[in-house]
Amino acid sequence: MDTWQRRTVRYSLWLFAVILLYAVGYYSGMRVFEGDPKTFLHALQVVVETFTTTGFGSDAPWESWQMNLFVIVMDLTGVALIFLALPVLVFPALEESLATAAPTGVDGFTDHVVVAGYTARVRALVDELERRGIEYVVVEPDRDRAADVHESGTTVVHGDPESVAVCRERVHLPDARALVADVDDETNASVALTAKQVCDVPVVTFVEDPDLAEYQRLAGSDQVLSPRQLVGRSLATKVTAGLSRDLGGAVEIADDFDIVELPVQAGSDLTGVTVAASGISERTGANVIGAWFRGEFVTPPSPEAYIDEQTILLVAGNERQLERLKRLTLSEQRRLRRGRVIVAGYGMVGSTVAGALEDADVPCLTLDRTDMPGVDVVGDVTDGDVLEEASLSEASTVILTLPDDTTTVFATLVVRDLAPDVEILARADSPESVEKLYRAGADYVLSLAVVSGRMLASTLLGEEVVTYDQQVEIVRTEPGPLAGRTLGDADVRARTGCTVVAVERDGEMRTELGPDFELREGDDLVVTGTDAAVSEFSQWVEG
Repeated sequence: MDTWQRRTVRYSLWLFAVILLYAVGYYSGMRVFEGDPKTFLHALQVVVETFTTTGFGSDAPWESWQMNLFVIVMDLTGVALIFLALPVLVFPALEESLATAAPTGVDGFTDHVVVAGYTARVRALVDELERRGIEYVVVEPDRDRAADVHESGTTVVHGDPESVAVCRERVHLPDARALVADVDDETNASVALTAKQVCDVPVVTFVEDPDLAEYQRLAGSDQVLSPRQLVGRSLATKVTAGLSRDLGGAVEIADDFDIVELPVQAGSDLTGVTVAASGISERTGANVIGAWFRGEFVTPPSPEAYIDEQTILLVAGNERQLERLKRLTLSEQRRLRRGRVIVAGYGMVGSTVAGALEDADVPCLTLDRTDMPGVDVVGDVTDGDVLEEASLSEASTVILTLPDDTTTVFATLVVRDLAPDVEILARADSPESVEKLYRAGADYVLSLAVVSGRMLASTLLGEEVVTYDQQVEIVRTEPGPLAGRTLGDADVRARTGCTVVAVERDGEMRTELGPDFELREGDDLVVTGTDAAVSEFSQWVEG
């Protein structure tokens, strides 16, 4: 029973009691003061007529002042009750009847994914499932939130994911391929217990506190994912890699063949020139697969595209080639700026970043609004005085690991204005915030929802993801219908936006792939691109 229903029951009981009280008063008053006895049923009728403003019947007028005063009070009570009922009962009832309510169940679903909770990472999963044509249903216990999700076009059921009846009868969990729980650590464990009580469906849960992961497993979770820790370690790796000329965060595809993202720093040799004028291939031997230009991924980048301090190159090559290219992307000014790293936001991501930096002997200072163990400066990162206290002018890097994307965007603007040369790395919850953060001045942004979505895709869909924590997705896949066709004929890049960077054949990784390279059955393709592009490629090869 929801709040409106409980309120309606309480009001109805109270109204019935008031009507009975006035009926007793009217019955007694007509006998004592008017000398005109009426039946109790007649008295009850008069009270109801008065409260509903439909008249008093044949009793008016009254001779005694006592009865006239009693009727006046009864009139005012009836009007007050009507005006009270309008906002408390009538308006919510009308609003509920006119609103689009979420359904309480689905029919005909099989081999679908059941999702408990609706978060930014669930939205990323839903997008992935929709692109692949896989049915799903989100279970949301809050009526209003379920209605909002339903109006957005998402398949949602209003119900309690911890309920056996909801799981068994309303979302058909026994017929599902998996259940994903993304509410909170305690609720996720309860949902896993419910799921295992209903059937033996695979259960995947998210955990905010890694120390509680074991309890999720004890509750029945088959996979426990902790993307916040992965995002934190990845952001820390970007810092340690940026402080040296050695490669950091490179993804090894084969012996002496890696793929790596290289942010171009302001003041480096590549800043302010076009891709063609940079001579990257001639000077380093590395192959530019694609590039992020202010949050937009382009593959291959146009020879006329300008490289600036917000460009991130996606390149492939051997270690020597990539190290030569990295030296071109580094700024001598930033390299000499050896101040400590400021970590703003000391939640799970921030504390993981700080721990990883400490392990790498990189000095850091932590900043958070809440005074807690591990926080060096207490205050708002968007406050200039707080940033001055944190010695922003002497910092080499600021890592924003705030829980709210709007605050992260504003903090990026503030930090960039106060310290134009500082490196800004940011964590974003929603994929939609990534481009905003780049426009605000961030040097590197990693979306928690995207990382979570890749982890889920790998777990639920059997996708072999090479790495989760990069701006682009790198997967291994079979050629499918592309077998027997050359890369030039297949034109993978034009059709899907993906690039085939390597092919493993008979245990040998081949990286020199020209347009005449023919794909064969049994090949293992290494494909990279945005998440949407990789999803489109997967749909293509899967038929």
